[in-house]
Amino acid sequence: MIPSSLKSQTSVDVVRPLAPRQLKLVRDATQGGQTAGLASASPCANCVMHWACITGAVPSAQQERLDRMVHTWRKVGKGESLFRAGDTFHALYAIRSGSFKTVVSHPNGTSHVTGFQLSGETLGLDGIAADRHTCDAVALEDSTVCSMPFHCVEDLCQDIRPLQRRLHQLMAEEIVRESGLMLLLAGLTAETRVATFLLNLSTRMQDRGYSGSSFTLRMTREEIGSYLGMQLETVSRALSRFQREGWIAVSGKQIGIVKKSALSEL
Repeated sequence: MIPSSLKSQTSVDVVRPLAPRQLKLVRDATQGGQTAGLASASPCANCVMHWACITGAVPSAQQERLDRMVHTWRKVGKGESLFRAGDTFHALYAIRSGSFKTVVSHPNGTSHVTGFQLSGETLGLDGIAADRHTCDAVALEDSTVCSMPFHCVEDLCQDIRPLQRRLHQLMAEEIVRESGLMLLLAGLTAETRVATFLLNLSTRMQDRGYSGSSFTLRMTREEIGSYLGMQLETVSRALSRFQREGWIAVSGKQIGIVKKSALSEL
């Protein structure tokens, strides 16, 4: 059985649901082939991911200062890096659409996936400690991000306490996430790790207004294995067993959660 404490440690913020019109806008903005139309997108206040982004902590009265801080956004094509380990840290990035993986590399040439980030989440926190990034952030699909120069974030934090608290919360969540990952890798069986991963992804998709019972895996089986500390074949065997048991339905990268309770009880 998956410990309840682990479930909370490996999940992201619980965020408020979207209204139906907002849900449609999010889907339209983030589904494949639609990012090209974002070039004329409105400022933060009109962004469909504003509720989930770090900038959501800024009061509407400070909106003008926020718009000046988030002065640019950029496209990152599938497989391209937003930043690489060793790059000078100068900004935080809010994922406007799409998804990313973070990867750390060992001097011996091996690499390890340390996380998967979805729309509304923040990239770049790893660079705060030493003013250099410690990992690569690679787009899993065509994505867009908003750039927030960190010196501007710091200036706003001095005047806007909710933003400061939100930044501290994000950094604390990184610690909790890493602790949860350590428990996941050290204390659970391979099948339980895969089940936990699927349930976590299901919750995160549902939080963003998508179906929590049917979604597309943007990452490969190999990338999932790297994140969970197992071989590609082990991930495939676990998914095959879940499908045989009737707990999930698999069609290529499309995953359907049929019996969530069975996965939770592993």
